Amino acid sequence: SNFKKSASIALGVFMGIAPVWGWQMAIALALAVILRLNKAITLIASNISIPPMIPFILAGSYLTGGLVLHNRLDLGFEGGITFEFVKNNLLQYVVGALVFGAIMGIFAGLATWLVLKVFRRK
Repeated sequence: SNFKKSASIALGVFMGIAPVWGWQMAIALALAVILRLNKAITLIASNISIPPMIPFILAGSYLTGGLVLHNRLDLGFEGGITFEFVKNNLLQYVVGALVFGAIMGIFAGLATWLVLKVFRRK
């Protein structure tokens, strides 16, 4: 159904952005099985975290975390990205990645549902 396909894409996009590096596809597959969604579509959509997209995902997650936690929103890493910077901003990134992933997953799912609703044959 259109809903299952859209929900599969939404779950895949969310898991592709979620900060569970190395486990994104495994968790996405497990959740797709539990939720009875299309496993192939979920796995394909979870591959959003390919190298060209990673800077946008990291920046979006970091900035979203800043908005949610009311922290600074600059991306001007004055001293570069050091271990100290990562340690001080890890919570902001993780919270931001979860919220950003949820927003992007919902957006991708709704966009897919609309496209299928308009163009899919009955």
